[in-house]
Amino acid sequence: MISIYHYLSLGWIKSVNLATVGTSPAGVRIKTEFVSAPMTQVVVTLPSPASVISLAGKREENLQLLAKITGAKLLLRGQDLYIDGTPSQIAHCQSLLDALQATWQTEQMITAVDIAAAQAAIAEQRQKNWQERTPINRSRSGASILPRTKHQQEYVQSMQQYDLVFAIGSAGTGKTYLAAIMAVRALQSNQFQKIILTRPAVEAGEKLGFLPGDLQQKVDPYLRPLYDALHEVIEADKIPQMIERGLIEIAPLAYMRGRTLNNAFIIVDEAQNTTPVQMKMILTRLGTNSRMVITGDVSQIDLPPSQKSGLVVAVEVLQNIEGIAFHFFDQSDIVRHPLVQKVIDAYDRYVVY
Repeated sequence: MISIYHYLSLGWIKSVNLATVGTSPAGVRIKTEFVSAPMTQVVVTLPSPASVISLAGKREENLQLLAKITGAKLLLRGQDLYIDGTPSQIAHCQSLLDALQATWQTEQMITAVDIAAAQAAIAEQRQKNWQERTPINRSRSGASILPRTKHQQEYVQSMQQYDLVFAIGSAGTGKTYLAAIMAVRALQSNQFQKIILTRPAVEAGEKLGFLPGDLQQKVDPYLRPLYDALHEVIEADKIPQMIERGLIEIAPLAYMRGRTLNNAFIIVDEAQNTTPVQMKMILTRLGTNSRMVITGDVSQIDLPPSQKSGLVVAVEVLQNIEGIAFHFFDQSDIVRHPLVQKVIDAYDRYVVY
């Protein structure tokens, strides 16, 4: 339960009338008469020390960002968050706290990406839709996993509604991660009988040479990002067991030729490195009661310069076909370290490709 109180501040407020006090910052209406400077103060009492850490962020970076966005001054004292500013500044800050409430109240860490996404939701008047996001799964630590940006939210919805989904965008936008989380969720709910993870075995500008071991050991380096996403929701020692039982299948793209993939959630990762022939091949493997998600970053194509990317061609060829969903992510969707967004922006402006 959140308790919110309004205090007389610095002798500037002649009177304060609390019309309503609810459990949400946005549920408070203030009627204030000002003697001089139109300043007031709000105190938000957070429900637990963990929620304080969630909202404040490392070294209170989130509070600094909220202050920068709204113009209000924010100060933490234990579990009490003091917000000083004009009524409009405080209202703006309260709206952001309200939009982020589902995250900090469940004690999940909030980042600058979450704050920017909440700000965009408010600006576009879709706060209700944003606040009512439902967790798509839980991590091994028990934390809820939510789509964190508008594009991610739309992407997740498409993976629930469409049998063929394309996700195209730069590194760190959650394309592969969310697809893997949704695949595990679908398997756990018995919607599909297996998860198939595949990608072209193209070296990223390096010559790796001969790789020792069996097929699984040879392809593991190429499929490591998919493993990392699976580890988020499945214990590491259980994944080999699921592979042995046929619940998870991991193979390079070339091994899909000639097959019909029934009753499966299929993820085709790094699809920018498919040729047009390979892309057509994998798309035509889609069988009965199956779903396929194609992910890729067209700014990181490792094919020879003379070779067209199958992902680029697929967007051109399939764009207007009903029943196929396309999602394009931008820098606002990057959910890795904050520097990743700046690095990608700098390289895009430098145009080295």
